[in-house]
Amino acid sequence: MQDRWDLSFLYQGFEDPAFQRDLGRAVELMDAVDAALKAENVSDAERLEAILDADEALSAVIDRLWSFVGLTLSVDATNETAARYDDRLSMMGNRMSLLTSAAVRFVGQLPDVEAVIASSTKLQSVAYAIRTMAREYRHTLPEPLEPWILEMKLSGGSAFSQLRDKLDAGHLVDYRGEQLPLAAVRGLAYDPDPAVRRDAYEAELASYKKIELPMSYCLNSIKKEARTLAIAHDYESVLDMTLQESRMDRQTLDAMLDAIVEYLPHFRRYLRAKAKLLGHEGGLPFYDLFAPVGKDGKTYTVEEARQILSEEFGKFNPEMAAFMEHAFDARWIDLYPREGKSGGAFCASVHCDDRSLVLTNFQGSFSDISTLAHELGHAWHNRCAAGLPYALLDVPMQLAETASIFNETVLAWQVLSHAAPEQEIAVLESGLMEATQTVVDIYSRFLFEKEVIETRADHAMSTEELKDAMLRAQEASYGDGLDKDIRHPYMWACKSHYYSSGLNFYNFPYAFGLLFGKGVFARWLEKGEAFLPEYNALLRSCGSADIADVAASVGIDVRSRDFWRSSLEVIRKDIDRFCELAANRG
Repeated sequence: MQDRWDLSFLYQGFEDPAFQRDLGRAVELMDAVDAALKAENVSDAERLEAILDADEALSAVIDRLWSFVGLTLSVDATNETAARYDDRLSMMGNRMSLLTSAAVRFVGQLPDVEAVIASSTKLQSVAYAIRTMAREYRHTLPEPLEPWILEMKLSGGSAFSQLRDKLDAGHLVDYRGEQLPLAAVRGLAYDPDPAVRRDAYEAELASYKKIELPMSYCLNSIKKEARTLAIAHDYESVLDMTLQESRMDRQTLDAMLDAIVEYLPHFRRYLRAKAKLLGHEGGLPFYDLFAPVGKDGKTYTVEEARQILSEEFGKFNPEMAAFMEHAFDARWIDLYPREGKSGGAFCASVHCDDRSLVLTNFQGSFSDISTLAHELGHAWHNRCAAGLPYALLDVPMQLAETASIFNETVLAWQVLSHAAPEQEIAVLESGLMEATQTVVDIYSRFLFEKEVIETRADHAMSTEELKDAMLRAQEASYGDGLDKDIRHPYMWACKSHYYSSGLNFYNFPYAFGLLFGKGVFARWLEKGEAFLPEYNALLRSCGSADIADVAASVGIDVRSRDFWRSSLEVIRKDIDRFCELAANRG
């Protein structure tokens, strides 16, 4: 089985005539959007139709170009040709941003946008996108200022984000006398050997001394830019800007965070029970957060992982199981860590070709199988959105996690349904380990980023300040669940989510996704197979309504603290069972 993805469906390389033609075509289509914006002697509806038609064609070409360049760089950060075209596309992106803003201004200044929508069947099909543009109008930059701010971002936040990626991808860790990529060393946290886990943790922390200063400059610069842009766009705060851009209200965020804080003691109880199983007194040392527990602490091959996914999802939804098999066969997945490859995992949609490309750093733990299920959930979400116009593909981060978390939950539920008693604790622990990261660690990341953004109003934070802020955030979130002397002061240096220019607070959406996904899973448990069409329709609608309205389509009120409590109760029951099994083993 091939372990690297195949991008030849896009282009044969950067010298491929098709790639060069599409670069030219992108410029032509931007000119077409510009011409539609400036068209005279046509009705408002005709003008808006022409703008959206030209933008749709442009989006398809840019989708191909940016997918090829970005996916190439994600597995080879040293590819200078790809980096050069990435810069070129970033400059094109500036012009596209200006065109988008011009379209927003046009829509925002229409005397009666609803009447324009009602006059055209084509506009009615993308009505939500048009209404969103009208809502965004008050937050557009002054037209003369916008080009200069976009130009400065190229040498500001975007440049620091690219630098961070290069520092991370090229960072080698001295582990037991061998130089290994950071992603490979972090992956050793799942190793069944406790000495391996501790040595890897200590080697990782020691290695950050080499990059902590440039990383701190990257983070400080990106968050300062975020503050500046929030003010320029007339938002009260970076968080308010993030919430509106992701179509979520503060009432929903507060309800979720309040419920999470209520349930933190249960997660800490799980961590202490795991610590005791592993021979520790009190809280769990950070290096054992991902330690395998139980009989399933084995190492799986990719072939075994594929078989598990096919079998377990085949019981739930044969169509999805077949889809997963196709992803392996069609080389949609780049599996193993290697030098120059990004850490972590992601799924990238290539909508114009109805494909999804999955990156993982597979090392054989059950968690890696769960990660594959997670990313292939994203791919299924993309499949459900096949054929939609690009105007309806802007899915908020929170809802973007729905299918991935649903898949993780289904996998655990299916495995537990036939697990032997000795295996049960291992599967439960794997799910709780991931849930703890998605709820408890994510909450610490939210607190940390909030402090960094607020502090940047006064000064740039030193590496020592950043480490202290991270430890305090971990204390507030993990509490006595972690050993207070063995935490991770450099989590800000290894998590790419903090460094996405223009994408702030890329943390709480994961908690939303986990808990919302579990709520959706509960609907499936209630309705069974009959829920699947409703589920697929939900995924298809994620870019066509505000978050609260999408959730309401399956009977969920995300503004209610009780909903979040009910989802957390699902996790609490697993914690209770885990602690019971752990006590019996003790």
